[in-house]
Amino acid sequence: MRAIGIHEPGTPDALQVVDLPRPAVSEGEVRIRVQAAAVNPTDTILRSGQRDTSGQSLPLVPGMDVAGVLEEIGPGASTTLQVGNAVMGIVVPRGSHGAYAEQVVLPAGSVTAAPRGSSPVEASTLPMNGLTARLALDTLGLPPGSVLAVTGAAGAMGGYAVQLAKADGLTVIADAAEKDEELVVGLGADVVLPRGEEFAARVREQFPDGVDGAVDGAMLHAAVAPALRDGGTVITIRGYDEASERGVRFHPILVADYAREQQKLDTLRQQAEDGVLSLRVAEAVPAEQAPQAHRRLEAGGVRGRLVLTF
Repeated sequence: MRAIGIHEPGTPDALQVVDLPRPAVSEGEVRIRVQAAAVNPTDTILRSGQRDTSGQSLPLVPGMDVAGVLEEIGPGASTTLQVGNAVMGIVVPRGSHGAYAEQVVLPAGSVTAAPRGSSPVEASTLPMNGLTARLALDTLGLPPGSVLAVTGAAGAMGGYAVQLAKADGLTVIADAAEKDEELVVGLGADVVLPRGEEFAARVREQFPDGVDGAVDGAMLHAAVAPALRDGGTVITIRGYDEASERGVRFHPILVADYAREQQKLDTLRQQAEDGVLSLRVAEAVPAEQAPQAHRRLEAGGVRGRLVLTF
């Protein structure tokens, strides 16, 4: 089968079309004929060699988000889906197992129906970023009425965090560049402030006692801590976990912890159907244009997800 992978880390040009064996379906797994795979920052990290992949089979195939058609259900797979259904799923890449491929085999718990009325391209933008936002909010466990700060709110994960937090009954204060203010307001943020290192100080102007929690999609790290009340928690997404003052705690999360939370993934599907979540596509391009997609993503300013089509 055709896939997009790398034989050694490098620039976006390291990505190339490769031919891989069709993966076998084992106990509890399902096969998806992939039609779309979203391009995420984590894919560029893997491609550039910033992640330890020692001992993994080559070529390395990136990608954590897929959408397509359910093609096969393995023995013992617990699912209400049927062959031929439009589905979406989250992939935890390892070696040649990644989303940038014509077919992918996943645990049944990593797959659910695509949102009704969505295209495969649109559906592929939801699983990984949606589950990351859901995990962030579940980890914080803030009760309705609490105040949440979200940095990187114009991004895919940050945007889902804003929308899910509002659905959870939270007050959301978010950051945005001037050109993205309308977008973030449209996502439902109650207060939108300029992004950057001064975000925390501006939050304190709005909430003198500090906010109850934060989802740090922009990776401000220590710079976001002053926005928090004493004892508040900041959710981080790249492993940042440093000591802070006033009892403020940094809590890194890994979306792999939710990769088999099928019910949570299906709830995201329902929320997309209900209009609670917006499926944001920047552009769909043929899979062979993966190098160009990686270059565009790394250049910054992409709103919504670039998606590879197969």
